Amino acid sequence: MKLEGLAQRTRELKPSAVREILKITQLPEVISFAGGMPAPELFPVADVAQICTEILAGEIGRSALQYAVTEGFLPLREWVCGHIASFAGFRPTSEQVLITTGSQQALDLMARAFVDPGDTVLAENPAYFGAIQAFRAAETKLVGVASDAQGMLPGALEEAIQSACTPVKLLYLVPNFQNPTGATMTMERRREIAHVAARFDLPIFEDDPYGRLRFSGEEIPAICSLPEAGTATYLGTSSKILAPGLRVAWLVVRDPSLFEKIVPLKQASDLHTSAFTQQIVHGFVSDTTRFGSHLSALIAAYRERRDAMLAALGDHMPEGCTWTRPDGGMFLWVTLPESIDATHLLQHARAHKIAFVPGEPFWLDAPKRNTLRLNFSHTPAAKTGVGIARLAALIRGCS
Repeated sequence: MKLEGLAQRTRELKPSAVREILKITQLPEVISFAGGMPAPELFPVADVAQICTEILAGEIGRSALQYAVTEGFLPLREWVCGHIASFAGFRPTSEQVLITTGSQQALDLMARAFVDPGDTVLAENPAYFGAIQAFRAAETKLVGVASDAQGMLPGALEEAIQSACTPVKLLYLVPNFQNPTGATMTMERRREIAHVAARFDLPIFEDDPYGRLRFSGEEIPAICSLPEAGTATYLGTSSKILAPGLRVAWLVVRDPSLFEKIVPLKQASDLHTSAFTQQIVHGFVSDTTRFGSHLSALIAAYRERRDAMLAALGDHMPEGCTWTRPDGGMFLWVTLPESIDATHLLQHARAHKIAFVPGEPFWLDAPKRNTLRLNFSHTPAAKTGVGIARLAALIRGCS
């Protein structure tokens, strides 16, 4: 079949740069800081196996293998409400929660719900690549808004809204430990951004995959908790706090009329998220002691790995390199001297048995090619120093 026979939106789609880089990580002895992956050795395999046995042996076993309601498993939706209330500063109702097949499906649903071809969506710059893919697949004009260490700049947001050439339909934000930079939006900045969005009647879509993975600093309420945010939509996931392979996330849609439209969009996509995996997730997280212990272990391990990476960067990186110092999440962001192109740097990574993600695919306008993203959650602390030393040697060789 000729590509000309495909839809225009399909012809213009590009594969994930991150997924392509992951091929390098399969090579022996490669130390990878590339993928946004949790630590596999911390997956609660034995607990999940036990839960699966209990589900299939019990009365709900057949329902777990059957078609289910689109909105999701009600006990899980009820748990989500309490989970969000425990750290995000607001409590949704179960009628506002839609269980989705991973966060990526929620991004796709929101794009299809809000955006007509050519419409504008605003996001932090740089932005999460998975969101970039979802919005561009919907033929969106995705515009980056300047950000700093405290988050999106309110003045830049207002300017972007006023200067947009097409209708601005949505503001997409990752306020906690943002992917790719690791930056966290301050409380003051959240209020300012919510105020600007309210003035222009711009819906906010708050993506919070890392909010429970805080290692230092105080919890900051979600943008959705602010009166100025109105009925902003909120996205969370079990991928970072349990296991991404289960593909269970939750979209909190507080506007009833929007919820009514999102549900049939999901029905058209996959009818419903797997009833079996929803019940697995609920079986794990509903045991407060087990879930609390697991989460504490994750936070302790990731804090150690972040600290190891920060220490190694300080010990090995050459002059002219800077990096962020995240309070949680999975990533930090490195800025190299302007003479170094991180994409070209990656071409030499295989010889150094090191993997990372160049910053180029995360930028929404002219990319700053001297940037790169490092993941610290996947690699044990004992290997991090070795990997960063290799990366530093690679940078020196290209200087």
